Amino acid sequence: MSKYRDSLPQLSGQLFLTDGGLETTLVFHDGFDLPHFAAFDLLKTTMGTQRIRDYYRQYAGIAVANKVGFVMDTVTWRASADWGALMGYSATALNAVHHQSVELLVALRKELETVDSPMVISGCLGPRGDGYNPSNFMTAEESLKYHQVQINSFSQTEADMVTAMTIPYVEEAIGMALAARAENIPVVIAFTVETDGRLPSGQNLKDAIEQVDAETDSTPIYYMINCAHPEHFENTLVGDEKWLNRIHGIRANASKKSHAELDESVELDDGNPVELGHAYQTFSQNMSQLNVFGGCCGTDHRHIEAICQSVMSV
Repeated sequence: MSKYRDSLPQLSGQLFLTDGGLETTLVFHDGFDLPHFAAFDLLKTTMGTQRIRDYYRQYAGIAVANKVGFVMDTVTWRASADWGALMGYSATALNAVHHQSVELLVALRKELETVDSPMVISGCLGPRGDGYNPSNFMTAEESLKYHQVQINSFSQTEADMVTAMTIPYVEEAIGMALAARAENIPVVIAFTVETDGRLPSGQNLKDAIEQVDAETDSTPIYYMINCAHPEHFENTLVGDEKWLNRIHGIRANASKKSHAELDESVELDDGNPVELGHAYQTFSQNMSQLNVFGGCCGTDHRHIEAICQSVMSV
């Protein structure tokens, strides 16, 4: 049985951290070969599983040391049907991956969670296609049917919620939200944006969030922005409009490069952890509802520590 599914502690407004850029850490720092950037493939070996375990233990340690909460996302960003098939995973094998990834985090939570640092387990979902450059757009109904398979797997585990990361267009987000509602599990939608602050589809963030809310009866418990540098969306998050209050989390990239530039990079751009922390501090000062902070591409434990110290000072 899930521990927090019916009462998510981050909804109380307590400060929560997440991890950083899992895949970029594994590839560029650890030297792992991740086919299709799929971290879940490491779970098939003892060494890979241990590395995942150590990775989350380090980030959870930062949360515990600072007496803040921690959202533990599974390593399943690429574990949907199309990506899994490219790697030879059957539907049965992918279902087992979801169960294994949650069980790993459940064991870590039992080991590391404290009263001051509640740890929420979130099943991570990714886009069906390329999050940076979607070429095949689904309808909301098609997205619901596609993503419900993965969400159903999570609903049968001890996962407290699901988070859809790097979502590039609104119809896919709507389908994911409706699928989560059908499976009775809380869902967070994390949109990615380009250097102009718009989704890869070209839609602005305001319209995307308002459209998802309108077509799902505000099913997402909150929204996040991920896989973009703060400079790319800071001008979007200004004012006091109602839709801004729906954004509760940020998982930014370390690099200021565009998605196209990152795709062509052969070396890691890890930016400046202190500078990134200051950007989060500004967001926190201007948007009091923000309380879930982490990283995406290029970020590691240094960035999360800097972010934590910066937002705790607000």
